[in-house]
Amino acid sequence: MDFSSKLLENAVNEVSQLPGIGKRTALRLVLHLLKQPASQTAHLSQALLQMRNEINYCQHCHNISDTSICEICASPKRNERLICVVEDVRDVMAIENTGQFKGVYHVLGGKISPLEGIGPHNLHINTLVEKVSQGKADELIFALSSTMEGDTTNFYIFKQIEPYGITTSTIARGIAVGDELEYADEVTLGRSIVNRIPFENSLKNNY
Repeated sequence: MDFSSKLLENAVNEVSQLPGIGKRTALRLVLHLLKQPASQTAHLSQALLQMRNEINYCQHCHNISDTSICEICASPKRNERLICVVEDVRDVMAIENTGQFKGVYHVLGGKISPLEGIGPHNLHINTLVEKVSQGKADELIFALSSTMEGDTTNFYIFKQIEPYGITTSTIARGIAVGDELEYADEVTLGRSIVNRIPFENSLKNNY
C-alpha cells in the first residue's frame, strides 16, 4: 500500500495493530478522522490516554474499574460469597447484561494454555484459592469458555480448592462446546447461569 504522506502511513500502521483491523480498515478510519473537526481527534486521544494512565483493577476481583474497588464488589446488593469465575472483563460484561447473576466475580485474566506459554502462575488463581481457603466463599461458578483451555483451567482450579469442600458449579451447556462466552446471546447465557450444574457432574462427561 503506497502512501502520499509518512504521517498518514504511521497513523495507519498504529491503528492496524488493533485486533480485527487490517490496513484497509485502518486507512478508512484514519481518513474518517481527518475529515472530522480536530477537536474530535483530540477528545479521542485524550480518552485513550486517560484510560491507559488512570485505569484501575479491582483489588477484590481484578475487574477493570475507576476505583480500587469496582462497583460490583462495593455494592451491598451483591452476594459476595457467590463467586463467578471468568476469563476476562468481556465475560463480566456479558453476564451482567443478562441481569440474572447477583453474586460477584473473579477475573482470571486468561486461561491456562501451554501452547501459548500461559500457566497457572500467569493468572489470578492464587488470589481465588486464597479467598476459598479463608472461608470467604460459599460457591464458585466456573463460567469459562467451553474450550479445551477453559476446561483445563476449570479442572486445575477445582483440584486446588477441592480440600476445602466448597460448592462448585459450572454454567449449563446451553453454551455450545467450543464457543467463546462473550459471543453467546444474553438469553442463552442467562439461562446457563440460572441452570448451572455441579462441577463434578461436568467432570464425568469430560474426563
